[in-house]
Amino acid sequence: MSGGGGGEKTEEPTAKKKKDAQKEGQVAQTPDFGAWASMLAAGLVLPMVLENAVGAAQRIMLQVREIIHNPDPRMALDLLITGLGDGLLAIAPIAAATVVVTLLAAAGQTGLKPATKLFKPQFKKLNPFSGLKRMLGPHALWEAAKAVLKTAALTGIAYMSVSDLIPVLMASGSLPLGVLLSSVGDAIISLLRYAGAAGLALAAADYAMARRRTGKQLKMTKQEVKEEYKRSEGDPHVKGQIRARQQAMSRNRMMADVPKADVVLVNPTHVAVALRYDPEKGAPRVIAKGSGTVAAKIREIASENRIPMVQDVPLARALHKSCEIGQEIPAEMYGAVAKVLAFVMTLKAKGSAAGLHRLAA
Repeated sequence: MSGGGGGEKTEEPTAKKKKDAQKEGQVAQTPDFGAWASMLAAGLVLPMVLENAVGAAQRIMLQVREIIHNPDPRMALDLLITGLGDGLLAIAPIAAATVVVTLLAAAGQTGLKPATKLFKPQFKKLNPFSGLKRMLGPHALWEAAKAVLKTAALTGIAYMSVSDLIPVLMASGSLPLGVLLSSVGDAIISLLRYAGAAGLALAAADYAMARRRTGKQLKMTKQEVKEEYKRSEGDPHVKGQIRARQQAMSRNRMMADVPKADVVLVNPTHVAVALRYDPEKGAPRVIAKGSGTVAAKIREIASENRIPMVQDVPLARALHKSCEIGQEIPAEMYGAVAKVLAFVMTLKAKGSAAGLHRLAA
């Protein structure tokens, strides 16, 4: 197997790859499935159809006899219309069953999703070398084997059906017409049912082969998976740069709010938390915080703008850990923060609020 970016297709197709393949009509399917399923459905519904047809024919024949004795063009026309209607009603079940089964077979294989790209002309399909490859490849061998299996299965089924019918036909001269027709009808129904069942088994095998072949064609290399992830989710390097820019913009906005702070709590060098208290907006809020170089920048801006800085290691750490930017301080810290703000107000009253201070014990 290849390593990180080799050309060997070892990876399962992604959801996007499968979706694109669906649009191009590259899905596992076999046209035989719908055809054989329709034949089996016809074999199951045919007895009811024949019963309805025989009943309709008997009613029509009785009316025909009446018209022969009493010729009337209007009655003949009515009988013709009635006969056509009865005929359509008789074959309606088999027609409906065939349509429903065909749609279900298609839906089970492709989900009835249109392959939109098949409507566009594709000149690559005119490539004679591709056609020659299909004719001589493994798919052609499977098609030949499938044809042989179909022929053998249908021949065997037809032989069994006809062999059971031959004695009846040979004795047809001594049998009532109804018995003869019933025997022929039973043979036809059996032929349809057994042929449909055998064909469905072959279609299931063909579908399994088509699914295996399509899955193999859709497999991707590890590099293709990476490239598709980059296209759909974004290049991780680019996303990292965007995230870094967003963080820088957020940090710049935060730094612009530091001059509005009433006090900056420090630790004294590792952590800095800027607080602003507006009685109309509730409890004091954290308007800036950071550690390391960010904390150093907060302290620098606070010093330039003569914002008082108070060293309180436990409180600074607790606020930095528990509060986000713009969030009110927790209720359990109201007392400690109120003590700091009172201390700052005292310093401002004395005119000595700027700089770093230690809160008196």
